[in-house]
Amino acid sequence: MNTLVKIAVILVLTITSNQLKAQTNFEKGMTKAFKLWEEGKWDEAENMFERISNAEENEWLPNYYIAQMNSLKSWNEKDETVLKAQLDKAQEHLDIAMTKSEEDNAELLVMQAQVYTNWVAYDGATYGMKYAGKVAELYAKAVKLDPTNPRAAFCKADWGMGSAKYFGQDTEPFCKEIEASIELFDTFKPESDFHPNWGKERAEQVLAECKE
Repeated sequence: MNTLVKIAVILVLTITSNQLKAQTNFEKGMTKAFKLWEEGKWDEAENMFERISNAEENEWLPNYYIAQMNSLKSWNEKDETVLKAQLDKAQEHLDIAMTKSEEDNAELLVMQAQVYTNWVAYDGATYGMKYAGKVAELYAKAVKLDPTNPRAAFCKADWGMGSAKYFGQDTEPFCKEIEASIELFDTFKPESDFHPNWGKERAEQVLAECKE
């Protein structure tokens, strides 16, 4: 999971931070939050996203990134008390984001699946039965909702591959799905500089592992 965290952080931060010409307070705030995050100032970045969230009643993105930050931090967390606090916060902000999003949102479904996966990764024996089925359902729903979303396609295939490995099944079909997801990454255009645009490098890494 260490590699996953490093890659995910890099991918999130590929969202351009040279938004100096931004005119709205929302754009200025988001640019500052990403810059703090890029500098490794996670707490300050998270606080900035929270301030933006409180000021912008109709913008789901700040809550999405608070959820993502807490999910990313949780991959390596061994202390269950700390893990629970982080994932509870992630869930809280995902819930808020879902109320702000006008319709079903594939990006939020993917992030919800990521948070559930954090629990399974921490303790599969305890949380696998509770969340594994939900993760698969969320990814399937996200792909159906937005077949062109590369994160939905990749994460669905990656989860399927992990499950196949666990049960000793053939992973080749999932390798092909991951290869197809990379084609989606190549053509994907985020709605704005602040919308999710992560995942391609991780997908390329998983595909390379398929070919080893």
